Amino acid sequence: MSSRIEIQKRCKWCGNLFTAHKTTTEYCSHRCANLAYKDKIRKQRIESYNQEIGKSIRLPSRPDKEYLTPTEVSILLGVGRTSIYRYIKTGKIKVIRFNRKTLIKRTNIENMSDYIDMNEATEGIKDKSPITDFYTTAEVKEIYHVNESWIFAIAKKHGIPRTFNRGKTYWSKKHIDAYFAKKAPDPDISEWYSTQDMQEKFGMTLSAIYTFAHKNAIPKKKEGIMVYYSKKHVDIAKGIAKPEETMYYTVAEAMEKFNLTRDQLYHYVKWHHISKIKKGKYTFISGAELDKLLAPPKIE
Repeated sequence: MSSRIEIQKRCKWCGNLFTAHKTTTEYCSHRCANLAYKDKIRKQRIESYNQEIGKSIRLPSRPDKEYLTPTEVSILLGVGRTSIYRYIKTGKIKVIRFNRKTLIKRTNIENMSDYIDMNEATEGIKDKSPITDFYTTAEVKEIYHVNESWIFAIAKKHGIPRTFNRGKTYWSKKHIDAYFAKKAPDPDISEWYSTQDMQEKFGMTLSAIYTFAHKNAIPKKKEGIMVYYSKKHVDIAKGIAKPEETMYYTVAEAMEKFNLTRDQLYHYVKWHHISKIKKGKYTFISGAELDKLLAPPKIE
Protein backbone atom coordinates (compact mmCIF):
# COMPACT_ATOMS: atom_id res chain seq x y z
CA MET A 1 0.00 0.00 0.00
CA SER A 2 1.58 3.27 -1.08
CA SER A 3 1.31 6.45 0.95
CA ARG A 4 0.63 9.80 -0.69
CA ILE A 5 1.93 12.81 1.19
CA GLU A 6 1.24 16.46 0.61
CA ILE A 7 3.88 19.06 1.39
CA GLN A 8 3.54 22.80 0.98
CA LYS A 9 6.66 24.15 -0.75
CA ARG A 10 7.71 27.34 -2.53
CA CYS A 11 8.88 27.05 -6.19
CA LYS A 12 12.57 27.93 -6.52
CA TRP A 13 11.96 29.52 -9.93
CA CYS A 14 8.71 31.50 -9.78
CA GLY A 15 8.39 31.73 -5.98
CA ASN A 16 4.75 30.56 -5.87
CA LEU A 17 3.45 28.16 -3.21
CA PHE A 18 2.48 24.67 -4.42
CA THR A 19 1.63 21.25 -3.02
CA ALA A 20 4.43 18.71 -3.55
CA HIS A 21 4.13 14.94 -3.17
CA LYS A 22 7.90 14.32 -2.76
CA THR A 23 10.42 15.94 -0.48
CA THR A 24 12.83 16.32 -3.42
CA THR A 25 10.43 18.31 -5.62
CA GLU A 26 11.73 21.89 -6.10
CA TYR A 27 9.53 23.37 -8.85
CA CYS A 28 5.81 23.79 -9.20
CA SER A 29 5.60 22.75 -12.86
CA HIS A 30 7.52 21.32 -15.80
CA ARG A 31 7.78 24.83 -17.25
CA CYS A 32 9.55 26.18 -14.16
CA ALA A 33 11.83 23.12 -14.06
CA ASN A 34 12.83 23.62 -17.73
CA LEU A 35 13.45 27.33 -17.28
CA ALA A 36 15.59 26.67 -14.21
CA TYR A 37 17.59 24.01 -16.10
CA LYS A 38 18.27 26.36 -19.02
CA ASP A 39 19.35 29.11 -16.63
CA LYS A 40 21.77 26.68 -14.95
CA ILE A 41 23.30 25.67 -18.29
CA ARG A 42 23.64 29.32 -19.32
CA LYS A 43 25.46 30.21 -16.10
CA GLN A 44 27.81 27.23 -16.53
CA ARG A 45 28.72 28.41 -20.06
CA ILE A 46 29.38 31.96 -18.85
CA GLU A 47 31.57 30.67 -16.03
CA SER A 48 33.50 28.43 -18.43
CA TYR A 49 34.01 31.36 -20.83
CA ASN A 50 35.26 33.60 -18.01
CA GLN A 51 37.72 30.92 -16.94
CA GLU A 52 39.08 30.65 -20.49
CA ILE A 53 39.48 34.42 -20.70
CA GLY A 54 41.25 34.44 -17.36
CA LYS A 55 43.70 31.80 -18.58
CA SER A 56 44.50 33.80 -21.73
CA ILE A 57 45.52 36.89 -19.71
CA ARG A 58 49.03 36.31 -18.47
CA LEU A 59 49.94 38.56 -15.59
CA PRO A 60 53.59 39.15 -14.68
CA SER A 61 54.94 36.04 -12.99
CA ARG A 62 56.51 38.19 -10.28
CA PRO A 63 54.60 41.32 -9.22
CA ASP A 64 57.85 42.94 -8.07
CA LYS A 65 59.76 42.41 -11.33
CA GLU A 66 62.07 45.33 -12.03
CA TYR A 67 61.86 44.94 -15.82
CA LEU A 68 58.64 44.21 -17.76
CA THR A 69 57.79 43.32 -21.34
CA PRO A 70 55.46 45.59 -23.38
CA THR A 71 52.67 43.03 -22.95
CA GLU A 72 53.05 43.05 -19.17
CA VAL A 73 53.10 46.86 -19.17
CA SER A 74 49.88 46.99 -21.21
CA ILE A 75 48.18 44.70 -18.65
CA LEU A 76 49.56 46.72 -15.74
CA LEU A 77 48.35 50.04 -17.18
CA GLY A 78 45.12 48.67 -18.62
CA VAL A 79 45.76 49.89 -22.17
CA GLY A 80 46.26 48.12 -25.48
CA ARG A 81 49.65 46.74 -26.47
CA THR A 82 49.56 48.84 -29.65
CA SER A 83 49.34 51.96 -27.49
CA ILE A 84 52.39 50.86 -25.50
CA TYR A 85 54.44 50.44 -28.68
CA ARG A 86 53.25 53.86 -29.86
CA TYR A 87 54.42 55.45 -26.60
CA ILE A 88 57.77 53.67 -27.00
CA LYS A 89 58.12 55.02 -30.55
CA THR A 90 57.31 58.59 -29.48
CA GLY A 91 59.72 58.40 -26.54
CA LYS A 92 57.14 58.61 -23.75
CA ILE A 93 58.30 55.22 -22.48
CA LYS A 94 62.03 54.55 -22.24
CA VAL A 95 63.10 51.01 -23.12
CA ILE A 96 66.13 48.78 -22.94
CA ARG A 97 66.87 46.50 -25.88
CA PHE A 98 68.67 43.32 -24.93
CA ASN A 99 69.19 40.29 -27.19
CA ARG A 100 66.26 41.22 -29.45
CA LYS A 101 64.02 41.73 -26.43
CA THR A 102 62.37 44.98 -25.44
CA LEU A 103 62.29 45.57 -21.68
CA ILE A 104 60.81 48.46 -19.72
CA LYS A 105 61.93 49.46 -16.25
CA ARG A 106 59.05 49.40 -13.77
CA THR A 107 60.03 52.74 -12.24
CA ASN A 108 59.66 54.38 -15.67
CA ILE A 109 55.98 53.45 -15.94
CA GLU A 110 54.73 53.71 -12.35
CA ASN A 111 53.47 57.26 -12.95
CA MET A 112 52.42 56.77 -16.57
CA SER A 113 48.78 57.52 -15.71
CA ASP A 114 49.82 61.12 -15.00
CA TYR A 115 50.31 61.86 -18.68
CA ILE A 116 48.73 59.03 -20.66
CA ASP A 117 45.57 60.12 -22.42
CA MET A 118 43.27 57.16 -21.76
CA ASN A 119 40.93 58.17 -24.58
CA GLU A 120 43.89 58.20 -26.93
CA ALA A 121 45.05 54.83 -25.64
CA THR A 122 41.73 53.11 -26.17
CA GLU A 123 40.83 54.67 -29.49
CA GLY A 124 42.35 53.72 -32.83
CA ILE A 125 45.80 54.98 -33.64
CA LYS A 126 44.60 57.24 -36.39
CA ASP A 127 41.66 57.75 -38.64
CA LYS A 128 42.05 56.51 -42.18
CA SER A 129 41.74 59.39 -44.59
CA PRO A 130 39.75 58.63 -47.75
CA ILE A 131 41.65 57.88 -50.96
CA THR A 132 40.76 60.37 -53.67
CA ASP A 133 43.63 60.11 -56.21
CA PHE A 134 43.72 57.10 -58.50
CA TYR A 135 45.47 55.62 -61.52
CA THR A 136 43.65 53.57 -64.11
CA THR A 137 45.27 50.27 -65.07
CA ALA A 138 46.27 51.80 -68.42
CA GLU A 139 48.00 54.72 -66.68
CA VAL A 140 50.00 52.41 -64.41
CA LYS A 141 51.09 50.39 -67.46
CA GLU A 142 52.14 53.51 -69.35
CA ILE A 143 53.98 55.24 -66.48
CA TYR A 144 55.82 52.25 -65.01
CA HIS A 145 56.12 50.00 -68.09
CA VAL A 146 54.52 46.93 -66.55
CA ASN A 147 51.89 44.55 -67.87
CA GLU A 148 48.36 44.18 -66.56
CA SER A 149 48.70 40.74 -64.96
CA TRP A 150 51.79 41.91 -63.08
CA ILE A 151 49.87 44.90 -61.65
CA PHE A 152 47.13 42.66 -60.27
CA ALA A 153 49.66 40.20 -58.81
CA ILE A 154 51.67 42.92 -57.05
CA ALA A 155 48.51 44.67 -55.79
CA LYS A 156 47.27 41.42 -54.27
CA LYS A 157 50.65 40.63 -52.68
CA HIS A 158 51.14 44.11 -51.15
CA GLY A 159 47.52 45.03 -50.44
CA ILE A 160 47.35 48.05 -52.76
CA PRO A 161 43.82 49.53 -52.50
CA ARG A 162 41.66 49.53 -55.62
CA THR A 163 38.10 50.29 -56.63
CA PHE A 164 35.85 49.63 -59.62
CA ASN A 165 33.75 52.09 -61.55
CA ARG A 166 31.93 51.54 -64.86
CA GLY A 167 33.94 48.46 -65.72
CA LYS A 168 37.35 50.02 -64.98
CA THR A 169 39.79 49.29 -62.17
CA TYR A 170 41.27 52.27 -60.34
CA TRP A 171 44.40 51.97 -58.15
CA SER A 172 45.40 54.19 -55.24
CA LYS A 173 47.93 56.66 -56.68
CA LYS A 174 49.65 57.11 -53.33
CA HIS A 175 50.23 53.39 -52.80
CA ILE A 176 51.31 52.70 -56.39
CA ASP A 177 53.84 55.57 -56.34
CA ALA A 178 55.17 54.47 -52.94
CA TYR A 179 55.67 50.89 -54.14
CA PHE A 180 57.60 51.87 -57.27
CA ALA A 181 59.63 54.51 -55.39
CA LYS A 182 60.78 51.79 -53.03
CA LYS A 183 61.69 49.47 -55.91
CA ALA A 184 63.30 52.19 -58.06
CA PRO A 185 66.87 51.37 -59.16
CA ASP A 186 69.86 53.44 -58.12
CA PRO A 187 69.77 56.63 -60.26
CA ASP A 188 73.57 56.54 -60.49
CA ILE A 189 73.38 53.36 -62.61
CA SER A 190 73.17 54.40 -66.25
CA GLU A 191 74.26 51.25 -68.15
CA TRP A 192 72.33 48.01 -68.13
CA TYR A 193 72.49 44.51 -69.59
CA SER A 194 69.29 42.86 -70.78
CA THR A 195 68.96 39.12 -70.27
CA GLN A 196 69.51 38.68 -74.02
CA ASP A 197 72.75 40.71 -73.79
CA MET A 198 74.04 38.48 -71.00
CA GLN A 199 73.06 35.32 -72.85
CA GLU A 200 74.97 36.43 -75.95
CA LYS A 201 78.02 37.87 -74.17
CA PHE A 202 78.54 35.28 -71.44
CA GLY A 203 76.79 32.24 -72.92
CA MET A 204 74.52 31.90 -69.88
CA THR A 205 71.09 30.31 -69.68
CA LEU A 206 68.19 32.21 -68.12
CA SER A 207 68.32 30.12 -64.93
CA ALA A 208 72.09 30.72 -64.68
CA ILE A 209 71.54 34.49 -65.06
CA TYR A 210 68.91 34.53 -62.30
CA THR A 211 71.14 32.49 -59.97
CA PHE A 212 74.17 34.68 -60.74
CA ALA A 213 72.25 37.93 -60.12
CA HIS A 214 70.77 36.63 -56.88
CA LYS A 215 74.09 35.29 -55.57
CA ASN A 216 75.98 38.51 -56.31
CA ALA A 217 73.15 40.95 -55.38
CA ILE A 218 73.24 42.54 -58.84
CA PRO A 219 70.92 45.61 -59.01
CA LYS A 220 68.14 45.14 -61.54
CA LYS A 221 65.14 46.94 -62.96
CA LYS A 222 62.07 45.77 -64.84
CA GLU A 223 60.41 47.45 -67.79
CA GLY A 224 57.39 45.55 -69.02
CA ILE A 225 58.46 41.94 -69.48
CA MET A 226 62.14 42.92 -69.84
CA VAL A 227 64.59 42.63 -66.95
CA TYR A 228 67.83 44.63 -66.95
CA TYR A 229 70.92 44.14 -64.79
CA SER A 230 73.52 46.76 -63.84
CA LYS A 231 76.39 46.50 -66.34
CA LYS A 232 78.96 47.76 -63.86
CA HIS A 233 78.05 45.23 -61.19
CA VAL A 234 77.87 42.34 -63.65
CA ASP A 235 81.29 43.17 -65.11
CA ILE A 236 82.83 43.44 -61.64
CA ALA A 237 81.31 40.11 -60.56
CA LYS A 238 82.57 38.50 -63.80
CA GLY A 239 86.05 39.92 -63.30
CA ILE A 240 85.91 41.96 -66.51
CA ALA A 241 86.10 45.29 -64.73
CA LYS A 242 87.89 46.23 -61.56
CA PRO A 243 85.84 47.64 -58.71
CA GLU A 244 86.34 51.27 -57.90
CA GLU A 245 88.71 52.08 -55.11
CA THR A 246 86.12 51.56 -52.47
CA MET A 247 86.46 50.37 -48.92
CA TYR A 248 85.09 46.90 -48.42
CA TYR A 249 84.26 44.98 -45.27
CA THR A 250 84.74 41.28 -44.87
CA VAL A 251 81.70 39.49 -43.50
CA ALA A 252 83.39 39.14 -40.10
CA GLU A 253 84.31 42.85 -40.00
CA ALA A 254 80.78 43.95 -40.87
CA MET A 255 79.25 41.62 -38.27
CA GLU A 256 81.57 42.97 -35.58
CA LYS A 257 81.20 46.66 -36.46
CA PHE A 258 77.40 46.70 -36.70
CA ASN A 259 76.72 43.96 -34.11
CA LEU A 260 74.83 41.79 -36.60
CA THR A 261 74.44 38.07 -37.02
CA ARG A 262 75.47 36.54 -40.33
CA ASP A 263 71.83 36.03 -41.33
CA GLN A 264 70.95 39.67 -40.51
CA LEU A 265 73.90 40.94 -42.54
CA TYR A 266 73.02 38.83 -45.59
CA HIS A 267 69.41 39.99 -45.32
CA TYR A 268 70.46 43.66 -45.47
CA VAL A 269 72.83 43.00 -48.38
CA LYS A 270 70.19 41.15 -50.39
CA TRP A 271 67.19 43.36 -49.60
CA HIS A 272 68.95 46.69 -50.13
CA HIS A 273 71.07 45.52 -53.11
CA ILE A 274 74.37 46.38 -51.44
CA SER A 275 77.34 45.77 -53.73
CA LYS A 276 79.63 42.86 -52.93
CA ILE A 277 82.49 41.05 -54.59
CA LYS A 278 84.01 37.62 -54.14
CA LYS A 279 87.71 36.89 -53.98
CA GLY A 280 88.25 33.18 -53.76
CA LYS A 281 86.16 31.91 -50.89
CA TYR A 282 85.86 35.36 -49.26
CA THR A 283 83.03 37.86 -49.74
CA PHE A 284 83.67 41.61 -49.50
CA ILE A 285 80.80 44.05 -48.94
CA SER A 286 80.80 47.72 -49.95
CA GLY A 287 81.73 49.74 -46.88
CA ALA A 288 80.27 53.03 -48.10
CA GLU A 289 76.85 51.50 -48.89
CA LEU A 290 76.73 49.55 -45.63
CA ASP A 291 77.78 52.60 -43.57
CA LYS A 292 75.08 54.70 -45.22
CA LEU A 293 72.38 52.09 -44.63
CA LEU A 294 73.23 51.33 -40.99
CA ALA A 295 74.27 54.82 -39.90
CA PRO A 296 72.58 55.88 -36.64
CA PRO A 297 69.59 58.19 -37.14
CA LYS A 298 70.07 61.91 -36.59
CA ILE A 299 67.88 64.99 -36.51
CA GLU A 300 69.17 67.98 -38.40
